[in-house]
Amino acid sequence: PLSSHMTHFSTSSIINTGVASDDDRGMLVVSIMGPPNAGKSTLFNRLMCKEANRAYRLASDKKPRNKRGAQGRVGHKNPSNRPGGAIVSSTPGTTRDRRECIGRIGGTTFRLVDTAGVDGEKIGHLVSKSSDPMERAMIQQTLKAAKAADLVLLMFDARVGVTTDLAETARWLRKVGPGSEDAQLREVQILANKLEGDSWSANYESPVLDHLDEAARVGFGAAIPISAEHGEGLADVAAIIEDLTEAKRERLGIVTNDNDQDGDDAVRSGSDEKPLQLAILGRQNVGKSTLVNALLREERVITGSTPGLTRDSIAVRWMWKGRPVQLADTAGIRKGAKRERSDNIEDLAVQDAMRSMKVADVAILVLDAEARMLQRQELAIADAVVREGRSLVVAANKMDLLVDDEYTARDYATAVQEQIEIRFPMLRKTPVVPMSSLTGENVHRLMPVVFNARDRWQQIIGTGVLNRWLSEVLDAQGPP
Repeated sequence: PLSSHMTHFSTSSIINTGVASDDDRGMLVVSIMGPPNAGKSTLFNRLMCKEANRAYRLASDKKPRNKRGAQGRVGHKNPSNRPGGAIVSSTPGTTRDRRECIGRIGGTTFRLVDTAGVDGEKIGHLVSKSSDPMERAMIQQTLKAAKAADLVLLMFDARVGVTTDLAETARWLRKVGPGSEDAQLREVQILANKLEGDSWSANYESPVLDHLDEAARVGFGAAIPISAEHGEGLADVAAIIEDLTEAKRERLGIVTNDNDQDGDDAVRSGSDEKPLQLAILGRQNVGKSTLVNALLREERVITGSTPGLTRDSIAVRWMWKGRPVQLADTAGIRKGAKRERSDNIEDLAVQDAMRSMKVADVAILVLDAEARMLQRQELAIADAVVREGRSLVVAANKMDLLVDDEYTARDYATAVQEQIEIRFPMLRKTPVVPMSSLTGENVHRLMPVVFNARDRWQQIIGTGVLNRWLSEVLDAQGPP
């Protein structure tokens, strides 16, 4: 059974802790929704507060990596200029999980949520038992975002106009009840995206004007014309967010301070301890997302037997025994030659996964115990962790599938440790935790090992102690 000491963030209040501070409770929750390819992830990246959402500046952000590091087995091609942001692609359905971050516009910080595209067919998956499990899971994630939101930014492509999907989504939002008392006054604002410049407004024959009139008849007031890609037209959005933030704080009786915390402080509010940055890495279909859900004890991320379900790296703030953790579920990492080449989504997903590793204190390498040995790709991932200087913990998942009574969990853990030590002698005695994230067996043993690895990783050794040790080593075995 899972540990009874585990606590997680409330699903009814996105990103907030179970015992939230006034700054957490007073933050507006803004969810971005709309039909596929409306520009939701582009707006998410535009509103994301880069300073508040990064753990620290990477050395690799300042200087180029060597050629071998960039083109290695877990390297990624087609690098994006959206570090830490959501994956943006013209392919419909790119976003699957709901992604959360601290947003900022003007001087106001808020909780920002990106969601999968919504259309009439996906809404039907909520009531159809015979629907596609993945599509059903995606719309359920969007439903949670809608229930938790104080403000829904409902986007559509103004060049296309009000489609049946947008109308269906608007009707669906009217029926969705609030997920908590804090969200009982949810507002919906329609955004007409992809309107660069102002030439469309001067041309009375432009179909865009008719599209804006149609949007006003949806029932949520006049649409605000914007360009998420170029950042145009966001002044009105900023005013709405600021007004709703002040109204929420007044409703909750929170006094607004002129010297309010900025986004970075807000991330850490509620605890003086720096959150442990934890990245879950591994090949496709080894159970990374299932492990995340088992730790959080909720269906936070989409899981399934289909390889490559996870695309964006999904960061979740979590409290374990009163200690803050920033947990990141990442996409499965395949060898470059085996990746999908019809688009660059998988390369961008791998880039996101590697960035999560780079900002982590501890990286958990999830293995499929059915294989009974480390794969070459898993050794390459371990090599990337070592090169980046992160602490490594191995989670031997799917131990419930080992039916051989003579091959125990201890035998598997010993074999994995020996393989790692042969390839990377500096990783001698790397902790290996046999478990089953599907059944919950031994999952509770993982986090104590992770915190112990973080403590060893950040241990500071004095210069004198190091010099004495080096002197003893040279006395015992001098250099050639």
